[in-house]
Amino acid sequence: MNYSTIKKTAIAASLVAAIGVADVAEAQTPSVFGGRSQYRTWSIGLQGGITTPNTVLGGSNPFGQKVGYFQNKVGEYYGLTIRKQFSHSFGLELEGNRGKIKTYNHDVSGPAIENSHGATSSQVDVNWAASLNGVFQLGTIDFLRRENAVNFYAKVGMGVLASNPVQFANNDFSGEEVYNHKGEWGEEIFGDREPTGDKDYKLTGYIPVGVGAKFKLSEVVALNLGYTMNFTDDNLLYGPARTDYKGKFSNVYGGLEFTLGSRDKENLTFANPVSTLYDELKDPTMSNEIEALKQRVSALEGTVEELSKDSDGDGVPDKFDKCPDTPAGTVVDGAGCPIEFPEPVVQEATEGTYYNNIQFDFDSSVLKTESYSTLDKLAKDLRDNDASVQLDGYASSEGTEEYNLTLSKDRADAVKQYLVNAGVSASSISAEGYGIANPVATNDTEEGRIQNRRVEIKR
Repeated sequence: MNYSTIKKTAIAASLVAAIGVADVAEAQTPSVFGGRSQYRTWSIGLQGGITTPNTVLGGSNPFGQKVGYFQNKVGEYYGLTIRKQFSHSFGLELEGNRGKIKTYNHDVSGPAIENSHGATSSQVDVNWAASLNGVFQLGTIDFLRRENAVNFYAKVGMGVLASNPVQFANNDFSGEEVYNHKGEWGEEIFGDREPTGDKDYKLTGYIPVGVGAKFKLSEVVALNLGYTMNFTDDNLLYGPARTDYKGKFSNVYGGLEFTLGSRDKENLTFANPVSTLYDELKDPTMSNEIEALKQRVSALEGTVEELSKDSDGDGVPDKFDKCPDTPAGTVVDGAGCPIEFPEPVVQEATEGTYYNNIQFDFDSSVLKTESYSTLDKLAKDLRDNDASVQLDGYASSEGTEEYNLTLSKDRADAVKQYLVNAGVSASSISAEGYGIANPVATNDTEEGRIQNRRVEIKR
């Protein structure tokens, strides 16, 4: 096998591998039908047929004559295949064959070709031919059927064949052999075109390109019919020939293909994703499940609608609304009842304007939420009028005098901080603590002490 053969073979192999790997990667994407694990993907085939030294593309035979298909002699050709299907459209196939290829000179009185030794016919004994093919399934004429019965395919690959050409002095492939080097082939061919070596067959790289159709006979057996053109760059394929001739031949074959694996699984070769989807959608079990799901969704929608019903429009569903008839626009709490906000009370006194006192819990300087409305009103007043305010903090009589002085100052500072956070300038706020001084009620009762825990607001 020379360098040119190796180069062309490598290019073809790379092309087949690239296409195959791309399709295999795509096939490895999980399928909505469960992936390849639910199918049978391995098969073996037996085939037999005939060979001719030309192809449907035309051309001439090695004797220099223009030929049409089947104008030359035919030889027998048979073999087997092992195939792995990766998707419904692509598989890889290992193919092996053996047989004979025959051709002859139609015009025996015509001019002899170079180095023909007066030969008028040639028979190529193919001891074996092996190739790795990418097989592309093109479609099916039963596309609308739930289960395909016929599909078409194309294949391309690369391979090596071991052959020995024998040339005869007559056209009946018998009698005197004028060229036969069986047992003399080697790796090199010298200038006199004679081989040197001890091999029975020479090795030649070739590229098979073919088409075919498969007919499903049963869940296991399919009839396989096809046609393959085989191209080489060997001008000694048929023995000495025209120097510009590159050996080629074709074979027509028929055979049986047997799918391996459990019969409970579908054959991926004949799988039709569209019909599979149709079957799954028409499956009564799935339809029943879908109908049951619809009913559950309807029930859930009814429950949600019932739970979200709000007759008075206050934002609290009727199921949780303890005050179901509140007027529109009323601010309500989580139970749907109106929230009563204390109104800021402004009192007039001889020394200025005063707001309601801000009350505190026992031993605490944390503002109560009920004080926010008064402080918000005060903050707005101060901002709008660029006014100042004085905050006086007080405590009830529990505890030491020093502690209550600190606690009253903390209470005044808490009110000041709230106003500053509300946008009032800190420089317009004065905050002081006076301890238990100036009680507004008696410290002898809890009711009185509650009133004394306060901050007074003075404008």
